[in-house]
Amino acid sequence: IQSLINTLRLIFHTILPKNKLGDKIYSFLNFIVNHHGRFPRNRMLFQDYMYKMKTSNEMINPLRIFITDKEFGKMYIKDVLGDEFNVLTLKILRTYQEVLNYKFPSECVIKPTHMSGHIIIKKNSDQIDLKKIQKWFSLNWYNRSREINYKTLKPKVIVEPIVFNNINIKDYKFFCYKGVPKLILVDFDRYVNGGKNHRRKYLNTNWEDQNFSILYPRYEGNIDKPLNLDTMLSVITKLAASTNLSFIRIDTYTDNQKIFIGEITNLHGNASEHFYPASGEKLCSKIIFS
Repeated sequence: IQSLINTLRLIFHTILPKNKLGDKIYSFLNFIVNHHGRFPRNRMLFQDYMYKMKTSNEMINPLRIFITDKEFGKMYIKDVLGDEFNVLTLKILRTYQEVLNYKFPSECVIKPTHMSGHIIIKKNSDQIDLKKIQKWFSLNWYNRSREINYKTLKPKVIVEPIVFNNINIKDYKFFCYKGVPKLILVDFDRYVNGGKNHRRKYLNTNWEDQNFSILYPRYEGNIDKPLNLDTMLSVITKLAASTNLSFIRIDTYTDNQKIFIGEITNLHGNASEHFYPASGEKLCSKIIFS
């Protein structure tokens, strides 16, 4: 079945034109065949809402396009909150030749500014996969995801320090609706052991555990509430409200004192991620949209 789904996805990519109509047809078929097995509807259900955003003119909002680029997203965060909430930028590499000429720090994080989910974490003895970085420069994320906000981004690579010198850091992602943080996703073990034990926990803003997960299995253990959660919520609210956007996800790191904004995400999971259990989507939607 998975082989058939992958074949269908490839066919969709190949035959559908890369324009507004082709994008909408692709997203519609992708929603039904590859992911959810149902038709998207105009309702306040999480994946349907993500689909509606993706296929509307909202995704060509200039601010959404601007903050999609990780370099420019930091500029926006600096303007609203101050540069102290940004992870330090060590270098922006705008061509592959600049990559070849750059002396990377012994420990750092390397990411494309124009894509989603790709990262290299370099530790002392690690050799950098230059072929992977070279490929980044040839990729347009829109061609893979049909997320129009990526279409005009120029390929670049950003180099950052390892936040809090911890490669297994918890990633706190705040789902914000109409400028208000509503749901918190915490990622565990995302970058260790090849992500084999990647788990997620979802909590409301009162730090109450929710009995569902999206895409990855639910983390069953307990997790301590950050000592500065109230400050995190205040910072996230200020940033989310400043955008005047209906929905955004703001990804953060903390050591219980310092807060860093990792990035601002427009469209969670490309309207493509499964809930576990499926009934969790209704609970998630009630939390976010109420």
